[in-house]
Amino acid sequence: MGCSFSGLNALYDAVNGGGDVWINENRFRILRQLGEGGFAYVYLVKEVVADTSSVSGGGGLAKKVKDQSHLSDDGTYAVKKVLIQNAEQLELVREEIRVSSLFNHPNLLPLLDHAIIAIKGGQEGNWNHEAYLLFPVHLDGTLFDNAKVMKAKKEFYSTSDVLQIFHQLCAGLKHMHSLEPPYAHNDVKPGNVLITQRKGQSPLAILMDFGSARRARREIRSRSEALQLQEWAAEHCSAPFRAPELWDCPSHADIDERTDIWSLGCTLYAIMYGFSPFEYALGESGGSLQLAIMNAQIKWPAGPNPPYPEALHQFVTWMLQPQPAIRPCIEDVIIHVDKLISKFSK
Repeated sequence: MGCSFSGLNALYDAVNGGGDVWINENRFRILRQLGEGGFAYVYLVKEVVADTSSVSGGGGLAKKVKDQSHLSDDGTYAVKKVLIQNAEQLELVREEIRVSSLFNHPNLLPLLDHAIIAIKGGQEGNWNHEAYLLFPVHLDGTLFDNAKVMKAKKEFYSTSDVLQIFHQLCAGLKHMHSLEPPYAHNDVKPGNVLITQRKGQSPLAILMDFGSARRARREIRSRSEALQLQEWAAEHCSAPFRAPELWDCPSHADIDERTDIWSLGCTLYAIMYGFSPFEYALGESGGSLQLAIMNAQIKWPAGPNPPYPEALHQFVTWMLQPQPAIRPCIEDVIIHVDKLISKFSK
């Protein structure tokens, strides 16, 4: 799926603030805004199909999407609109589209279609761009959203649900780490995990937002390269879930996909308790998030009654090895979570 510039209809609707948006040859009606952040807005949309007999088949979108299981039964989807103000931002969006198109896994959010359109700027001869990225919609929110609701109700996931949600995240990451070359997500956290509640089953978990995903393996051979990596990580990797080697990178280091394993360990902790294992440092007088992470200083809060098995705490600690060379790889993590599921299944 290469980047495309859609036609005049998309340009007209975007400029004039219409209630519809075109993504290439398919038209979508904006129903409501779902969220926003930075230069991006997410909308719930419904496909506008001229031939009503084709609605159940996914309308015009059905002709474009290879995996028909990604099509919505009622024609609703999520559209991410990105405001692009310079060439650097345009390149970042193009890279997100390119990287998203590499993945095909049920626990990774698929990019169904996209369009980048030119918008006349305020200054004479100045053109900006807007990008529209189309995804399946999941209205139950993210792990982060669910954690806030559960905290207010003093509720916790069962041990079985914790492990099943985590297993799904591992499966999605394994797909990314198994590519040639391997890719790292670089921003695994509860806010990037979509949750769909399922009656009689553990929730469905889908990893999203590949704006920070890059080739996982980097050779750092100078102080300048180390500082460049730290600056990049500070911009793209959420601090409470960022691996130690991205906070303080040695001048000679081999960075790989195990940065994601650190974030995965933090996320497992967050599935259980609702927040990162190091966020406590932000609330302490003189506390340092970076220092807590570099020293892997984990504190275990009060949890459900009865408490989570100690084996889950040990599992988290195993992934949160400050030295990446002794941190497990995703295959080892999956083997271990499978054993825990067998041990603690209902």
